[in-house]
Amino acid sequence: MKKRSMLMLAALMLVLSAFLAACSGGGEKAGTKDKEKEKDKPASGETADKPQDGGTLVYALDSAPEGKFNFSFYGTAADSEVMDFFDENLIKFDDKLQAQPHIASWKTEDNKVYDFEIKKGVKWHNGDELSVKDWEFALKVVADKDYEGPRFENVVNIVGAQDYHDGKAQEISGIKIVDDYNIQITFDKARVNNLENLWTYPMNRSEFKGLAVKDMMSSEQVRTKPVGLGPFKVTKIVPGESVEMERFDEYFGGKPHMDKVVLKVIDPSLSVGELKNGTLDMTSFHPSIIEEVKKLDNVEAVTYPGLSYYYVGFRLGTWDGSKNVMNEQKYQNIKLREAMYYAINREEWVKAFFFGVGKPVNRPVPTNHWIAADNKDLEQFEYNPEKAKQLLDEAGYKDVDGDGFREDPNGKKFVVNFSHYATQNPTFESRAKALTQYWEEVGLKTKLTMTDANLYYDMLEKADKSMEVFFGGWSTGTDPDPTPLWSSKALWNYPRWVNADSDKLLDQAIDMSVVGTDVDKRKQFYVDWQKLFMKELPALPIAELEETMAVSNRVQDVKFSVAGMNRPNEWWIKK
Repeated sequence: MKKRSMLMLAALMLVLSAFLAACSGGGEKAGTKDKEKEKDKPASGETADKPQDGGTLVYALDSAPEGKFNFSFYGTAADSEVMDFFDENLIKFDDKLQAQPHIASWKTEDNKVYDFEIKKGVKWHNGDELSVKDWEFALKVVADKDYEGPRFENVVNIVGAQDYHDGKAQEISGIKIVDDYNIQITFDKARVNNLENLWTYPMNRSEFKGLAVKDMMSSEQVRTKPVGLGPFKVTKIVPGESVEMERFDEYFGGKPHMDKVVLKVIDPSLSVGELKNGTLDMTSFHPSIIEEVKKLDNVEAVTYPGLSYYYVGFRLGTWDGSKNVMNEQKYQNIKLREAMYYAINREEWVKAFFFGVGKPVNRPVPTNHWIAADNKDLEQFEYNPEKAKQLLDEAGYKDVDGDGFREDPNGKKFVVNFSHYATQNPTFESRAKALTQYWEEVGLKTKLTMTDANLYYDMLEKADKSMEVFFGGWSTGTDPDPTPLWSSKALWNYPRWVNADSDKLLDQAIDMSVVGTDVDKRKQFYVDWQKLFMKELPALPIAELEETMAVSNRVQDVKFSVAGMNRPNEWWIKK
């Protein structure tokens, strides 16, 4: 490695040491994430003591929520953290990430027609009893032509959903209400993961009555007065600052022990001090402060298996409102993308910025998912700046004017316009600058733009032309199927990658007529898809992380697994 790069990273480490009190996981994108009660790994404060009632939990958010507090509309991890306290999924997942009954149970003989039954007496926070009509309402909202969120992929496979979306039908023909507690849903064909991919978050019909779908995302029902099914109910929201909740005594999963929960945005540089002083009980934190958290006597630093990964994406096209169109030329040359991958010293970068809880990843699937391809089956793209330079030469990117930076094959100035999200975490800009340094060392002039995290993903979803090369992070769901993120019709396919072979492999992997119940056969389709992805490189997988959480010793019975935390009604505060 060149001396200037080593000096650069040494300087960055000095910067980081000055900010060891700073932490944030903000800016990461929430995917099809679903945190539910799992086979539990004992964690902070677990005790044989009898649970005590009362007390207030103070939970820090490491970045300001976007404020879309409804599962049908949210898009960021911070919003998801808030909603996990006050709303509920109809199904849950076991320790192998397999769907299990929760509020809803189901029967199917063919993986095409599902008969669901929900529990009786499940209450919304406004006193309404949950009905399957609330679920139907949510499915119709997500399928509506005016719906602007990213979940249409989770309903499109229901018979009639596309016609409803296109205005050709007044109802979704594949949804049949039997009574208030029973509903039948028919999919267009049998798939292995029809259930896992189905949208299973109801919306309270009376709260949204009379409100047009186009107005829902900005409504008070979503932004400031959300109503859920969860263990705590929202009492006050200060946008961008805090969310206060109180115990919901009629929670179907059992009366919570704690009286209140306060979630507040805390400057990351203050979180260690607040943990130490006992004014903060729980927070996820950036790995940069893990040693500082470990030193606290009154707090446990918990790490547990993660389902997230980071990547560098390329803007290869646009979003036309219903599908991706790969019509942007600047980064279409695969050798250019390969060169930018070989230029990154991922081992060094991960060690510098993730402090022992991360590792390089060589595929767009976290290792903890059972479909993850073995590294021996994939090109590793290990750090090789000389190979990067060779590829750039072969692709026609050469320094024509002698300024030390390469022009494009037409002899015109070439600049990598690189975007990264910005929060209060100072390490984010440092890690972004490190990537620009790697590319500049192989002769690619790079310009970095830091964009506020809450604007960043809106710009990506709208395929903003300024987002040419961008840093992203996905927290993936319990279902490992990459279709919602990488199919040609996926809104969250931010590179706008369109590939018929990719779509075919993803379709075959979930088609019952192709794979049946053969798990190994299904995995092979996903392995072949990962090989294709790493050949085409619409994005460069960079790193995967363990999850990190700080939990005060006074908070008891918080448990962790690969799918997240147990439900907060089980937590209690030791007095």
